[in-house]
Amino acid sequence: MFDNKLKITALDMEARGIGHLRNDDGSVGKVVFVDGALPGEVVSISVYRKKAHWENAQITQLHHESSQRCQPRCRYFGLCGGCSMQHLDPDAQVAIKQRALEDSLWHISKVKPVTILRPIVGPTWGYRYRARLSVRNVTKKEVVLVGFHEKKSRYVANTETCEILPPHVSAMLVPLRALIARLSIVNEVPQIELAVGENVTALVLRIMKPMSASDEILLKEFADKFSVQWWLQPGGMDTVEIFYPKSPQLHYLLPEFGIKMPFKPTDFTQVNHSINRVMVVRALRLLDAQAHERIADLFCGLGNFTLPIATVAHQVVGIEGSDALTERACDNAAANGLAHKTRFSTRNLFEITADDLKKLGRFDRYLIDPPRDGAMALCEALQSLSASEPDFLPRRIVYVSCSPGTLARDAGLLVKAGYVMSLAGVVNMFPHTSHVESMAVFDLK
Repeated sequence: MFDNKLKITALDMEARGIGHLRNDDGSVGKVVFVDGALPGEVVSISVYRKKAHWENAQITQLHHESSQRCQPRCRYFGLCGGCSMQHLDPDAQVAIKQRALEDSLWHISKVKPVTILRPIVGPTWGYRYRARLSVRNVTKKEVVLVGFHEKKSRYVANTETCEILPPHVSAMLVPLRALIARLSIVNEVPQIELAVGENVTALVLRIMKPMSASDEILLKEFADKFSVQWWLQPGGMDTVEIFYPKSPQLHYLLPEFGIKMPFKPTDFTQVNHSINRVMVVRALRLLDAQAHERIADLFCGLGNFTLPIATVAHQVVGIEGSDALTERACDNAAANGLAHKTRFSTRNLFEITADDLKKLGRFDRYLIDPPRDGAMALCEALQSLSASEPDFLPRRIVYVSCSPGTLARDAGLLVKAGYVMSLAGVVNMFPHTSHVESMAVFDLK
């Protein structure tokens, strides 16, 4: 702290500016996380939360503005919690995410990639083809709210548009509010799940009570007017069923591989279809699978990577933790004429051991695409094999990650198993958010 001003030196993983107070003797003191502040800026702050080693604060005055600061496109930025970086130039957002990836790799496991990959970037607006929209009937204000939660709040933000949703979905928010308000179960609808495919926009209505006949008519009229497909969820995820209209089928395309991927609106698919296409192409190029090779796709889901790999490799084995997902992946492989080159099985990859890997047989290459928890057990199993059965180790691993922290942890295990991180870079799957998706390549020494 100097002249009652705070210098911002970095951004944290929640897109908050980081500064440090000064102790009385001039030494560096407590860290301060400042909402909305950017690196290089000098600000005056108001602290709203104090802890022993850190504080949270808001800007009261901006004395020196970063050249990377820009005007947020969304009028609800700062209120809605859907985005945290709209005030930062999109190119700078990517650079900061790349730095976050490199910092995580080094600070957690002391790993540095030999080469940094060029970031994968794409559309920065209207990209979010999947979303969970909260619904709340505010009786005192006589309004139904549909959208994301307010920043750091359980309340639903009062928004009428959204710049990161596809334009046709953004334009549907106000009509959706009006529709929910007319339902007899207006107070029994907590959320709407959105999934946009190539030719259909699916909306999954979570309902806590059965709908009336008039409710069903209202939903059908809305579907016809706005060209959406309603699905209903009266209970858990296994209760989701299509309501109206019954067709067409929800799907996305991977045109570079001639693949059509059917999916249900509650299935895990990538949020950003444009980025996913580029990401799959790059993953296949980096994997460099050969026509005679046997490849493992671990945490394979519906086959987003498995099926493209099958177009070039001799055989691909996809492994997932859910029977329902592996069955769907089998169906997708058959629908795309790739059943003869693929095999799918269900295993808990969070508890897999070296013996389990040996039973699966030897693979030339792995593709790993785990959830945020990462693939710790798998990497530990590979480390164990490196000491006892090194011939079972794949020559190359392509690791697609949605968490720099768990990627860094797993990278340390893979290095101990005898791998070198040849390449790594970010995938800007979620522009204007602090979410960091990345891809790394590990080669056996």
